[in-house]
Amino acid sequence: MLKEGTVVGQRYEIISRVGGGGMADVYKAKDHKLNRMVAVKVMKAEFKEDPTFITKFRKEAQAAAGLSHPNIVNVYDVGDDNGLYYIVMELVEGITLKDYITRKGKLSVKESTSIAIQVSLGLQAAHNRGIIHRDVKPQNIIISTDGKVKLSDFGIAKATNSNTITSNVMGSVHYSSPEQVRGGFSDAKSDIYSLGVTLYEMVTGKVPFDGETSVAIAIKHLQEEIEAPSRYTPTLPYALEQIILKCTQKSPDRRYSDMAGVIEDLKHSLIDPQGNFVVMTPLSAHAQTVIMSPGEMESIRNTAVKEQNTIQQSYMDEDDEEEDYEEDTDEDDEDDYDEYDDYDDEDDESSGLEKAITIGGFIIGAIIIVILIYFIARAAGLVKGLGGAKDNSNSVSISSESDEKEEDPDAGKVAVPDLTNKTREEAESLLNQLELGAKYDGEEASDTVAAGLVCYQSVQASEKVEKGTMILFKLSSGAGEVTIPGEVIGMSQQDATVTLVGLGFKVSDNVVRQNDDNVPIGNVISVSPDAGTNAAPGTEITLTISTGPQQSQENEKVNVPSYIGLTQEDATSSLEKKGLKVEIAYSTSGAYNKGDVIKQNPVGGSEVPKGSTVVLTINDPDKAASGEDNQTAGTGAKWVCRKELQEPSNYNGGSVEIVLIQQVNGETVTTSVYSGTNPWANGPYTPTIEGASGVSTGTIQMTENGGGTWKWDAPFSES
Repeated sequence: MLKEGTVVGQRYEIISRVGGGGMADVYKAKDHKLNRMVAVKVMKAEFKEDPTFITKFRKEAQAAAGLSHPNIVNVYDVGDDNGLYYIVMELVEGITLKDYITRKGKLSVKESTSIAIQVSLGLQAAHNRGIIHRDVKPQNIIISTDGKVKLSDFGIAKATNSNTITSNVMGSVHYSSPEQVRGGFSDAKSDIYSLGVTLYEMVTGKVPFDGETSVAIAIKHLQEEIEAPSRYTPTLPYALEQIILKCTQKSPDRRYSDMAGVIEDLKHSLIDPQGNFVVMTPLSAHAQTVIMSPGEMESIRNTAVKEQNTIQQSYMDEDDEEEDYEEDTDEDDEDDYDEYDDYDDEDDESSGLEKAITIGGFIIGAIIIVILIYFIARAAGLVKGLGGAKDNSNSVSISSESDEKEEDPDAGKVAVPDLTNKTREEAESLLNQLELGAKYDGEEASDTVAAGLVCYQSVQASEKVEKGTMILFKLSSGAGEVTIPGEVIGMSQQDATVTLVGLGFKVSDNVVRQNDDNVPIGNVISVSPDAGTNAAPGTEITLTISTGPQQSQENEKVNVPSYIGLTQEDATSSLEKKGLKVEIAYSTSGAYNKGDVIKQNPVGGSEVPKGSTVVLTINDPDKAASGEDNQTAGTGAKWVCRKELQEPSNYNGGSVEIVLIQQVNGETVTTSVYSGTNPWANGPYTPTIEGASGVSTGTIQMTENGGGTWKWDAPFSES
């Protein structure tokens, strides 16, 4: 394991470990060259001397390096730092779909559909580049914190033009297609099967086939029919169930032919959930019921046992499949790279031997037939002895095939280039260089190819054709418009984001929040552009989110702190921010600066309804004398207290606070008199205290810091 601060490739500083497994660890790192955070997958040290593992590790990078798509975890770099083999990838902060399903139990129909659409778009991009993922499962699907869905881990992916396309590499057993289980040919339809199983798990909360061992699960993929997901989710719409069932057909020929068909039906299901538009391929019309003899049944049983042994060997220790790229994954998680091993075993060898014997039998039979024909022809006089002269008009000459060279059927042909994402000029130039015809065939909408670039070609890339063959191609007119679904209204912000992103829209980070009496807090009130209107994929959608019902000011209470000693401006600003009104009165106090608050009503600590009025009395002798804006002037005579305060016997000489406490209109009003140390230093202390207007009684209270409290009656006289 790499330590924090380690620099890989002289540019990637390791921050922390975020995941890993048996073959590699994944770290969060900072790319100092481009100043961005990345994920670095590093092969474990114990494998760096194994050329087989190194090859597999590099193949992963090669498989994914050419892919760039919003729904695929992008690969930025691959390298070797003194025997430390690493792949640099896009850092996606979020949660795996597996953990998301585990957390929620099962997902909603719209959320499941949206996630499936985004995964399908990523797979479509990979398939268009000739890459088959081969390990599509929830552990390899990441939901980012902004609701985007990304497909990760192309660790066992293989290019469709690879010389080993028939490899028996398979993904995790719960999600493997029947052909992967058999070790047969795998293509894009294998990914479609795995996607169907993943979608099944999203809507039901469980995988369709489970068992105590990997072998048992694999056998079920081969022999058992999938249970309808509506058994576990009775409210599942008919259209989505049909999509799942079509994706998970045992025969690849009965599945969707490509991801485009899957995407089209998934989007259609959002608009017409109960529609009967999914076209299921029927079983062969030539299939007949076969009655087997007891001997044939016994033979099948023996074959099944052999098949089970083969699968047992193929799935070695693959009971626990966990994701390679997951935040906060457990240390005990199994690594998906273990699934990349070759699965050849003795039974496979036996099967190959049986095939070889069968083929050899056919060859020997053909040779015997040729020899018989020769001798019959010779007996009839049509062919003379091998050493004799031949009649050029009637004889048949048999020559050794070893003396003839079989003609290459592709001789003189050229491979059609991949025109996808090329401009019209680039496409025509490529075709002309190979002496192929080029014909522009108009435009069509494309969700994956930018406007003005090639999105269709009449002959697939890499297919060999005669020189001079005309290749038709179309340019993308951009994404076709999509209806903004009304179903997002009332959804949670996260669910709405996932749904809209799945349809190709962008969701604005600038969310509008407002009160709503009917929509729960955190749910969508409306969208802009409006729901039900058509917009091109990529259009930015702004969400309006509910903050719940607006609280009545009559019921909402506000705490009023004490503003005594603050300036008029500061006190007024604070009160207005609290939703309170302010009235100003003026008076005179020698204990405060001019402009400070010397009284307030209600007093500090009170709780009043929002919108109430608070009266602040400001220390301003000039305005108090003139009566300007003085709310208390004229309410009664002014009274002054000149009480002689003797030093208490138990006073310790510390700092004290002296205040005047009065009852004004039924409320307690406190006026500061003195704050300092030892007011009796020069003898008895006699303050001049101005009380509240019209109030001739009060109490003088002194409190020593860390000491006692003393009280005196405050006799007032009219000033």
